Amino acid sequence: MSTSAGGPLRPRRRGPRGFRVILASRIFAPEPAAASFRLKALVEALAEANADVTVLTTTPPTTNGYRPPAGVRVRRWPALRDKSGYVRGYVPYLSFDLPLALRLLLARRPDVVVVEPPPTTGAVVRVVCALRRIPYVYYAADLWSDAARAAGMHPLVHKALRWLERFAMGGARTLLSVSDQVTERLTAWSLGERTATVGNGIDTSVFTLHGPVQEVAGRVLVYAGTASEVHGAGIFVDAMPDVLAQFPDAHLVFIGHGAEIGQLQQAAAQLPAGVVTFLPRQEPAIVAAWLRRADISVASVRPGEYGFAFPSKIYAAAACGAPVVYAGSGPARTLVREAKLGAAVPYDPRAVAVAIKAALSQTARPEDRERRATWAATHASLRETGRRAARGSLRTVTAR
Repeated sequence: MSTSAGGPLRPRRRGPRGFRVILASRIFAPEPAAASFRLKALVEALAEANADVTVLTTTPPTTNGYRPPAGVRVRRWPALRDKSGYVRGYVPYLSFDLPLALRLLLARRPDVVVVEPPPTTGAVVRVVCALRRIPYVYYAADLWSDAARAAGMHPLVHKALRWLERFAMGGARTLLSVSDQVTERLTAWSLGERTATVGNGIDTSVFTLHGPVQEVAGRVLVYAGTASEVHGAGIFVDAMPDVLAQFPDAHLVFIGHGAEIGQLQQAAAQLPAGVVTFLPRQEPAIVAAWLRRADISVASVRPGEYGFAFPSKIYAAAACGAPVVYAGSGPARTLVREAKLGAAVPYDPRAVAVAIKAALSQTARPEDRERRATWAATHASLRETGRRAARGSLRTVTAR
């Protein structure tokens, strides 16, 4: 069975700052991405627990800086990036992973290493940590082989990726899981006993009800975050003709990147100009301003092998008070309905259009936005997620 990362955040001290931790990740603050937010929260929680933390990551594409808390050092190394400025694809991964092996070998010996996917990075960490006899923690934020199969990857490639991912996880002293559903999958892989379910969330100090609001006319639908094969965000583009028939001033704004952005742009080109807008990745504060303005925030997960995924963009929308229209099944559908964050419908363009039109027909009430924001602050705080992840990581050291 999996364990919960509860309990006090009080590691056994060693030296002036306690345990030494290395975090290895191709992505970190200030890059605007869900992984960056999650890892930033983890690092801050480790520093709060008096740990001495070194982050081994890449040089960010943005010029905006990140000021780490006391006891945290961020060591950056350039890596190959795609046209959108993201470290994505196996050659870019290797451009980070190969230097990482040397960086880990030469680093001052830590008490534990925490590694973020992809599995190639996890495999490098497993090998180096085995050579140096250092325990490591694998942050299972995504199950890449499941996602690859859901995206229709060739069976041989999927099989190789599944082997690599299980190898990367197999040597970890602890696995940090972002949801009960991921924990169930890890249990099916006979890894449940080493898994701590820490959950996920959003930075509720940035994504808030009150703050700057994006100035734009018309009825605004916002899709904020990654648009990959797993998400199937094209369903919202498909729903727009039906929405426009009743609300001709409605327009859909995509903010972010993803493997399906090109396909989405092609589909959007069939609609009147200006109906769908694509913006590159933005700073969290800018995304929050868009969500405060949004009449509706939309999110989806394509049904199938990876239908258990949970899009954290739902948390961001709720924290800013925006109602959500979610398309798909899985835990997100249940949460949206139970927490009354908006509408959850099957993954079908007609059902999506009906839900959007119903939401746009309703009179917006400030008290409803306030209720959603209050729920997010109480139930989706990334700070608490970071603390649970820190407890799970430090327990790896204290349990030795």
